[in-house]
Amino acid sequence: MEKKYDLKIRTKQFAHRCIKLCLALPKNVLGYHLSKQLIRSSTSVAANYRAAFIAQSRKSFHSKISIVLEECDESNFWIDFIMNEKLIKKKLIENLLKEADELTRIFAATRKKTSQ
Repeated sequence: MEKKYDLKIRTKQFAHRCIKLCLALPKNVLGYHLSKQLIRSSTSVAANYRAAFIAQSRKSFHSKISIVLEECDESNFWIDFIMNEKLIKKKLIENLLKEADELTRIFAATRKKTSQ
């Protein structure tokens, strides 16, 4: 059963939603550039979160979570950038932007806890 708080599922869904956003971007130089950046960063969130679970040490886990945090924050930036450029209607992507912000906060807290 899928739970809202299962972060493996949540990060994978986030990546899928970002990809769908990218497919709706204009087919021009800017659209292609933003698509490439957002697809790379959002899929990295999901992949590195999964990788954190097979980390061989606490230090390795902390390192992977740090990568997840950086990529999530970058995804947040690209979604916000797309919205600011008015390439997609704000009402269509504000929930995705909210999700990026929530995930960023979750992983920032996780990183802080693992650094102690």
